[in-house]
Amino acid sequence: MADNATTKSTYAGQGGLPRLPIPSLEETLERFINTVSTLLSSEEKDACKKEVENFRHNDGPKLQKLLVEYDEKGRSEGTLGSFVEEFWSDAYLAPDSSVVMNLNPFFVLEDGPDNKKSKDQSGRAASLCFSAIKFASSLKKETIVPDAFRNQPLCMDQFKALFGASRVPKIGERDAVEVDPESSHVVVLQNNQMYFFQALGPDGSVCVTEQDICEILAAIKTDATKLPPDITSRNSLGVLTTLPRKEWAAARNLLLSTSQHNETAFDVVDTALFVLVIDDVKPKDIHEAAANMLHGTYDLRSRDDLIDYQAGSCCNRWYDKLQLIICSDGRAGINFEHSAIDGHTALRFVSDIFADNVVSFAQSITKTIYQDHDGMFPSIIQAEVRSATDCVIPKKLTFELPQQILDKIYYAETALSDQIVASETYVLEFTGYGKTLIVRNKMSPDSFVQLSMQLAHFRLYGKIVSQYEPVLTKGYYHGRTEAMRTATEKAATFCRTWLNPHATDEEKLKSLREATVYHSARIKDALMGKGIERHLFALKCIADKNNIPTPDFFSSKAYQKLNHTILSTSNCGNPSLRLFGFGPVVQDGFGIGYIIRDDGLQYSISSKHRQTKRFAHTLKQTLIDMGKLLQPLSSLKVECSATVKPDLAKETAEYLEAYCDTYGEGPQLSDLLRSRSPAVSFDEPLAATPRTASAGFARVLQKQSSISLKRLSSFGIDITPLEGNRKKLVEE
Repeated sequence: MADNATTKSTYAGQGGLPRLPIPSLEETLERFINTVSTLLSSEEKDACKKEVENFRHNDGPKLQKLLVEYDEKGRSEGTLGSFVEEFWSDAYLAPDSSVVMNLNPFFVLEDGPDNKKSKDQSGRAASLCFSAIKFASSLKKETIVPDAFRNQPLCMDQFKALFGASRVPKIGERDAVEVDPESSHVVVLQNNQMYFFQALGPDGSVCVTEQDICEILAAIKTDATKLPPDITSRNSLGVLTTLPRKEWAAARNLLLSTSQHNETAFDVVDTALFVLVIDDVKPKDIHEAAANMLHGTYDLRSRDDLIDYQAGSCCNRWYDKLQLIICSDGRAGINFEHSAIDGHTALRFVSDIFADNVVSFAQSITKTIYQDHDGMFPSIIQAEVRSATDCVIPKKLTFELPQQILDKIYYAETALSDQIVASETYVLEFTGYGKTLIVRNKMSPDSFVQLSMQLAHFRLYGKIVSQYEPVLTKGYYHGRTEAMRTATEKAATFCRTWLNPHATDEEKLKSLREATVYHSARIKDALMGKGIERHLFALKCIADKNNIPTPDFFSSKAYQKLNHTILSTSNCGNPSLRLFGFGPVVQDGFGIGYIIRDDGLQYSISSKHRQTKRFAHTLKQTLIDMGKLLQPLSSLKVECSATVKPDLAKETAEYLEAYCDTYGEGPQLSDLLRSRSPAVSFDEPLAATPRTASAGFARVLQKQSSISLKRLSSFGIDITPLEGNRKKLVEE
């Protein structure tokens, strides 16, 4: 993702990033008709054209003018990074629905390089946690190498909300993401109980070693297992973060008003770097492993008096923050709050800490040979480490819970359990072929996979449905994503040709190629800021912001059908991950995260009340059938030439790089610079001060640290550390 040879500051490229352009109204409306047409009947298409024309000549131009003025004002005042930033933030923070299975994505990491440590929960937790703390230290000192693609910088703004960040529910208003820039501790969750320990010193250096963390976790385990799960589940405060946001805001407000102790305890949680979750769960298979990272496990048990209690890991969570989750068999993953960061940012974090573990293992092998050179392998994450006594003593974090909150915890658990029982997560690990074969057959792997999912649904249900794929726009200042809709006319033709019993293999392959080429072209449009959905969404929101009644266009059948996403999909490509996924975005939909490997394809599929396993099996058969039309690698010829033909090199790059999305790779960015908007005119935009804007808007609120190191060290209940764990403070 980034070139380790560079020595640039983490945010050095921010000032040179162009702003996300606002497409013309004409262009967007024309593309809207083309995008939605496959989802409409003949009558609905005619109605759609009339509604578009009405919007084009009446409300549209006025709203377009207001949006351009709003963007220009935000640019001149330095209050907005893009025309859609405020509105897209509200799209995440304003809804009242639970974030579990509706918003937060998950990753499942590959096993670590050290087989012994990889299967040991404490060892895996300590090594990943230590690398995560080093990453946080480096980010605080702005020494993390900035993201770039093809030597073009990507926006790093989201990294300001990676650590010390918390989504906070508010009474009578939308949620807010609050960030403590002085965050220095880690919260640990085990057996529904909360602990914390100091991880960074006042200067941002790391003040615990990996061995320290091992001993901290051993002490926490000893304390956490003193109480049985039927007792701890009654006090599992974290399950309240699964409530609808208004309910959670009311419960949190009640707790804050109960005592000063609770206010400080919330500060400890909210300002933590991240939450380390230790699960007493050993997933029986890959499907359960994915489900555990998405929403935890359901394990209802009964005591001798027949009173049921929840012993699953679903209560051992805090969904308002970044969570690093470790199972009892060492399997690891993360679940992250999505409103301020996208998967590309979370992936960079996971990639670096996983790679840091790999390098540490390599160093342990070669350190006796190359003692003076870090075992000849430089660390991935460069951070100063200085261990101290006070930092390695874990503390237990308690809350004063009135009976009303204890009742709310129980009802939150039963509601969450209903959601889990009604949901299903199924993993398809297809090994028949992967990116290598698809590229050698001159097709984009991402477009190929996207079409496989639409075809699988068409085979199972006989309908073309709305399918969403996010496209990364971090090449722009404060860029996030644009939407690509896979159900194009070319895709519909491909699906119908495929199921036509009279179609020849040549006709099927031709329709597949045409559909992938068209899909790749639309991905590039979205990458360049020429998508339609963020623009239309911003036009709708600017009307509301100016107290203008919402135009009828946005309640039309066409607009509603486009935004009823049956197949919500996204691509995440990285060797550090085994899986990634998320829940469906509509009740009758599927949430599908996929990874494209050189020799295989990974899908994590979730749904509610749908035939998830059957869909996965249909998708597998679809991939097998599509593969039969591809030319096998063994039949491809190798040219005996010392040089690669320029046109062939360009063509191959086209198929390799013809896509870009939230979690995966992207196409060449250098060619886009000439067509993009001017760069921001300041060197370090808003780096030192919180962003402010009209109507109180701020995507991320940087609050003054409300808990000092001294206060932090005196709060909580000391957990007796293991013998030999007390160390003298290292002098600077």
